[in-house]
Amino acid sequence: MTTEARIDWAAHTTRLVDAATADRAWYQAVARELVAPGDRLAVDVGCGGAGMALALARHMTCGRVLAVDAEPAIVDVARARIHDEWADPRIRVDVALVDIDDVDSLAETVGGHADLVWASGVVHHLGDQQRGIDALAALLARGGRLALAEGGLPTRHLPWDLGVGDPGLELRLHTAEDRWFARMRAALPGGRPMPYGWDEALRRAGLDPVTTATTLAELPPPLPSPERRAVVNRLANRVGRLRDTGLLTASDLDTWARLLDPGDPRWLGGRRDLFLLEARSIHVGRRG
Repeated sequence: MTTEARIDWAAHTTRLVDAATADRAWYQAVARELVAPGDRLAVDVGCGGAGMALALARHMTCGRVLAVDAEPAIVDVARARIHDEWADPRIRVDVALVDIDDVDSLAETVGGHADLVWASGVVHHLGDQQRGIDALAALLARGGRLALAEGGLPTRHLPWDLGVGDPGLELRLHTAEDRWFARMRAALPGGRPMPYGWDEALRRAGLDPVTTATTLAELPPPLPSPERRAVVNRLANRVGRLRDTGLLTASDLDTWARLLDPGDPRWLGGRRDLFLLEARSIHVGRRG
């Protein structure tokens, strides 16, 4: 895998756990809609901080949840979090290390047909996205559902004019991230274009019916201190990833340096007009 495509996920374990904790209510709401009364096996593919694995377990009445990830450090973190938070003997919650780009390994690890497979922000990291979706669909029992959390709208946090730098700073960050994403996709080994939407990809995997639902996450200003800190940290991570890519101008990087410096009068953490506005799409296909 080339440098453009490689992401050091081990360095992101703390961020993934923080995100899973912050999104607890969202995971619970989504799991409530996805889990069916008779489900006995649910699989969280690319489990990160185990947020969805735990939410699925809380809505199942029996059976097993299997959380899988390809990064050993993430598997360790997920296992520790599940150990700390899960104690209901009716539902087993297991964690496994598996390369989710390895179809045979994934099928062997799941060890049977799943009633529900969840994959959030995972498939777009695979070179051949359709092949990955086909593999996930093949894990399903008859009547089982594959749920992909992909797409939606970029998260917004900032006013258009911040009084420092050129207006539209966050919009240019989104543009730079889109260009970075295109570079990442182009550099993936075995990369193939998927010139159609996620719903169509699920249909091509043999699933029908296919539905899409989008949820809105909104926190208006002024944000409480913990949420404001989380927004600033998220922006710092996003800017940090792009810092040496050449995708942000020197002027914008200087502006971000001021906005993210707690010692600067323009520090974002001191503003009362930060907000959170985000739309997340979930695409669900059912095996007939």
